[in-house]
Amino acid sequence: MAVKIVRQVKSIALLGAPTSAAGLASGQEGAPAALRSAGLLDRLTSAGFQVTDYGDCAPRVYKADDEHPRARNVNEVLAILEELRPKVEIAVKSGALPVILAGDDSVVLAAIAGARRYYRHVSLISVDRDAGLNVPATTPSGCVDGMVISHVTGRGAPELVRFWGEPPLVREPDVAVFGIDRVDEPEQRWLVRSPLHRYLAVDLKKRGPAVAAQEALETMHGSRHEFVLLLDLDVVASEDFAATNYPGSGGLSLDEVRQALAVFARQPNLAALVLAGYNPTRDADGSGAKILVDLLVDVLAPRLQAPPAEGTESATATAGAATIEETPVNVSENTEPAAGSISVPANASSEPPDIAAPASESVAPEKTAVPSSDGTPDKHSDVVSEGEPPAE
Repeated sequence: MAVKIVRQVKSIALLGAPTSAAGLASGQEGAPAALRSAGLLDRLTSAGFQVTDYGDCAPRVYKADDEHPRARNVNEVLAILEELRPKVEIAVKSGALPVILAGDDSVVLAAIAGARRYYRHVSLISVDRDAGLNVPATTPSGCVDGMVISHVTGRGAPELVRFWGEPPLVREPDVAVFGIDRVDEPEQRWLVRSPLHRYLAVDLKKRGPAVAAQEALETMHGSRHEFVLLLDLDVVASEDFAATNYPGSGGLSLDEVRQALAVFARQPNLAALVLAGYNPTRDADGSGAKILVDLLVDVLAPRLQAPPAEGTESATATAGAATIEETPVNVSENTEPAAGSISVPANASSEPPDIAAPASESVAPEKTAVPSSDGTPDKHSDVVSEGEPPAE
């Protein structure tokens, strides 16, 4: 049976993934609760969205895990991915936009896998200061979070590469790393020869983040295929937002990040948005959470002006040829729902998990600064400013 998904532009599916297991410190697991406490649901509802709250997965907290020095806590990371993925599938099928409040970046694997339950072609735009291109053989820390793009493209920890039955989750030409400013030497060597698209922070500041974001969408076929957007908040300069594990000066300002996100978030083919990297233990007065709530509402609100849109492609969910149109979770047939926050029904997890669409704590060295170079094969320069935090 083919499934035609009709997006409900006023509907948001809110999902919590409280985990710091893939990082280098605890604290990020508190992000979903902190953002809820800061009034995210009320703000989205007041803006005009109908919010379906799917609740939070079970928390997973960082541990040193010296038994797996090349991929720390990989089993805990895999566990939350397996728990989150069917929730994302249900949200995608409902036509709502899944907004995933994550701790660490690893959650994006479940977001992509959930989208690929219904869409064969899914791209990834990662707005992150770090490239995420280490692999178990090159990681200086064993931080799974620091290898997230490698997991997605089939080069990372075997347990996470196999999370999707037919890797890779996303092909390298369908990945864009946007805003990178810290790159390890092994990552730089891979970037030079990889077909994935890179947009360095230094270039974005010169060209304008909105212009570069539009170019990234066109390069990633964002007008034709679905894409998942990952926002790691350490991309924002510490002068504007410091409630992350490894804040750093330079990079992109909060306003520059907002400009880029506004372009990405208004696209009808946005399949899921993952917010990661916020650590509320570094936000004693809660001001960081308020900044993030304002940011999310600001960039999502323009979606309310868009008409309902069908998915750009349909994927076969089960055998058969019938095409059905889906209504959002908890919305009665032939009834226009009122704006508000609603809970997921008790049987929401009964959605079949089968997938039809085929389809990496020791002290670590600092990131390597790479000098500017002209005439490289890529049309973006490979300038990378000197990194401050330990390499992931």
